[in-house]
Amino acid sequence: TVKRVYGEPYQLDGVTVIPAAVVIGGGGAGGDTEGNGGGGFGLSARPAGAWVIKDGDATWRPAIDVNRAILMGQLVAIVMFLSVRSIFKAWARRR
Repeated sequence: TVKRVYGEPYQLDGVTVIPAAVVIGGGGAGGDTEGNGGGGFGLSARPAGAWVIKDGDATWRPAIDVNRAILMGQLVAIVMFLSVRSIFKAWARRR
């Protein structure tokens, strides 16, 4: 339902804030030739941002996931380091 994505709106000083989330789910089931079976379902949610309504104007304010930003920065740094190292190794072999 929509309540899984949008939180309850709240107001303060004439500003209404409606929080929103990204909700992802999946499930599966299966069995073998001996009649054994099983199944499962998973659900994950994380903040996406919020709608801010002030003076009749609605604006979207995205949520910033600091942990994800730091992780991406680390991944970029590692890839850059490995690439530069490979370039220098190739350059040194040619000399």
